[in-house]
Amino acid sequence: MLGKKIGIDLGTANSLVWLAGKGVVLNEPTVVAVSMDDMKVVAVGNEAKTMLGRTSGSIVASRPMKDGVIADYAITEAMLKFFITKAVGSNWFFKPEVMICVPAGCTQVERRAALDATRAAGARVAYLIDEPLAAAIGAGISIAEASGSMILDIGGGTAEAAVISLGGVVDSRSVRVGGTKLDEAIVEYVRHNHNLVMGEVTAEEVKIKIGSATKLPRVEKVKIKGRDTISGLPRTIELSSEEVWQAMEKPLSKIVGVVKSVIEVTPPELVSDIIDKGLVMSGGTSTLRNLDTLLTKETGIPAYVAEEPLLCVVKGTGVALSSIDKYKRALR
Repeated sequence: MLGKKIGIDLGTANSLVWLAGKGVVLNEPTVVAVSMDDMKVVAVGNEAKTMLGRTSGSIVASRPMKDGVIADYAITEAMLKFFITKAVGSNWFFKPEVMICVPAGCTQVERRAALDATRAAGARVAYLIDEPLAAAIGAGISIAEASGSMILDIGGGTAEAAVISLGGVVDSRSVRVGGTKLDEAIVEYVRHNHNLVMGEVTAEEVKIKIGSATKLPRVEKVKIKGRDTISGLPRTIELSSEEVWQAMEKPLSKIVGVVKSVIEVTPPELVSDIIDKGLVMSGGTSTLRNLDTLLTKETGIPAYVAEEPLLCVVKGTGVALSSIDKYKRALR
């Protein structure tokens, strides 16, 4: 039990936990259900996600992370304690070392909140690592070389593009647009164009089934259920892949924009390296159909999705925590 090391990718949509010697031991939605009577945590993760949009007035299921940072401190602390306990067991005597990922573009106040919540949840010592750097390590990029590499990490709340060389981030940009913003865009499109109110969980399912970053050559359709905004009664409509593409076009353009803004300020020598190596994509939203095709077309840099994109950040966190002296310059 002595000296347990835990790496946590505390994402807007999903949280993953890495344990030294075992690898990734937990992958659950970042959702917490709280009883409003006594403000106690009722459920966390998968169990709490099933309650989203289905709870009574006495229980509230919510996401305590927003745009990659802590939105509700007390609930995040309770959730972290749950994750740590689930990873190491309930009878831990020696407090573990914990490393948390944070967006590179978050403020000092947001960083301090993440550190404080981690310590309060039971960590003996807490470290922070920027998500793009962790994603690059987890994707197998040799970050120590005197050669430029580019990573685009797109999670539930943020999209972060970074150029890495000689073990550090040369330049990075982030935009608070991710998977949840794409879901919200689909919800808004359906409400505006079909007068139908649908949930974000349904929107996510639609995005996965027929969503694409580019226009598909063959139209795909899916049936969705919701509440009519005029009559207030249940109604079923058919949504096409072309409509979903149109709904997501604006938030996707912001993700493309953040990549372009990093390339604009990157030294020419590193840009040359990036063109040769390509742009590596990680994070759950990077698996959106044809997103790599869109980025290649818009930036002129070959883009490809990393192996196991959902696990890149947490795996990189684990590697950094295991070799902490090697990556000490990049940690806080």
